[in-house]
Amino acid sequence: MDAEAARWISGFLAAAAAERDAARNTQLGYGRDLADFADWLARQGGDFATASRATVEAYLVFCGAQGLAAATRARRLSSIRQLYRFAVEEGWRADNPALRLKGPAQAQHLPQVLSLAEVERLLQAARDKGRTGAEQARNAALLELLYATGMRVSELVGLPVAAVRGDPRMILVRGKGGKERMVPLSPPARAALADWLAQRDTAEAVAVKAGKPASKHLFPNRSAAGHLGREVFYALIKDIAVRAGVDPSKVTPHTLRHAFATHLLAGGADLRVIQTLLGHADIATTEIYTHVLDEHLKDLVLTHHPLAKPRNA
Repeated sequence: MDAEAARWISGFLAAAAAERDAARNTQLGYGRDLADFADWLARQGGDFATASRATVEAYLVFCGAQGLAAATRARRLSSIRQLYRFAVEEGWRADNPALRLKGPAQAQHLPQVLSLAEVERLLQAARDKGRTGAEQARNAALLELLYATGMRVSELVGLPVAAVRGDPRMILVRGKGGKERMVPLSPPARAALADWLAQRDTAEAVAVKAGKPASKHLFPNRSAAGHLGREVFYALIKDIAVRAGVDPSKVTPHTLRHAFATHLLAGGADLRVIQTLLGHADIATTEIYTHVLDEHLKDLVLTHHPLAKPRNA
């Protein structure tokens, strides 16, 4: 990638961070997408400044030929469109060549559903997972919080410890785009939090006494971010699934978020309430859980209804 393309990308990413408060992972995604587009343009003898609508369309065709999923191609188009929107605002371009391009149609995939019994086994296994009492308390708090609130994994691992001080019934979560929302804590989550805070604070006091700075995070870690990483938690939840006897291919941090929403909906919660708790900007995103519930109910009928069973002639 040449210096001019790098200038465009770095300028756009700086603006995204400053003006739209884009999360670090979002910025990294933009950067990867745009770097790939810049490299492709260079191989065609072009650049950001001269690319036309036809050029962007040709790039998307190339991405399809490489076997990239529709969701990935749609995300890349979004990144390119936003780069050119910024370029027009800065006066680097007079037009946005990606403005009216339509992204590839994406098939709707229903999220996998964990049953209540499976979630209960996961929560129990988390309490027993760990070499020390502190690790077990942390793991229990992680899963209880995730299931009780439906937080995204990045929101969970990055929680500040100040958010949970004082045994609150609700906590403030900072989500995508810096948007804040309140989520409730169940009694089991509050109990798990209290156990973990006692262990965490004891360890922190020892660290501070040894001259180390106090951590502001609920789940501190020696990583560059200062808190437990998403990848570490992803691997941890897979181990917990194995311990719980639940198919690990079904279990990710995001499937527990799905379980939170689906079980709430099955219990009679209003879809708008679930939208607010999940931090969805659009109700259409939340509506997928109605389809999940429909499929689950249909499966129950086909599996358990006496008339659904084959009868002897």
